[in-house]
Amino acid sequence: MFFMVLLGLAFFLPAGTLRYWQAWGYLGLMAVLMLGVLLYLLKHDPELLERRIQTREKERGQKLIVRLSFLFFSIAFLVPGLDRRFGWSFMPGWLVACGFLMVLAGYGLFVMVLRVNSYASRVVEVSRDQQVISSGPFSVVRHPMYSAVLILYGFTPLALGSYWTLLANLCRL
Repeated sequence: MFFMVLLGLAFFLPAGTLRYWQAWGYLGLMAVLMLGVLLYLLKHDPELLERRIQTREKERGQKLIVRLSFLFFSIAFLVPGLDRRFGWSFMPGWLVACGFLMVLAGYGLFVMVLRVNSYASRVVEVSRDQQVISSGPFSVVRHPMYSAVLILYGFTPLALGSYWTLLANLCRL
């Protein structure tokens, strides 16, 4: 819930308005998807939910990566609102819809990863009884969680109607 409020503030404060349908759509989609995953994990894999809640990295290098990623994600979620406020982009509705579909696809891949890998922690760690997974999306790509995140966040600028955010995302790659 806190994350959704924070995300809403990141969209609407820079936009200077609540009349930003793409942001409302994105928040709604993410809220439904996140609630669905939460309910699924509560019922089917509470241990994975507990691991996903842990966010404290232990290694110094990983802590730095988390801090830097927070900076980049903050920029990526502030620019769409600024874009909306100043009218920098005009994106046709069909392209925004494609962005939403790809965000949904990225989240779908993320869920597939969670269903196959009960050790998909947010923190980089290896558990004693953990095994290498080679089924589901892992049979196609070694790190499908990264692929899911690239799709989800890579197409978020389209869903939010912001070419400038798309450019900012490309620059950080």
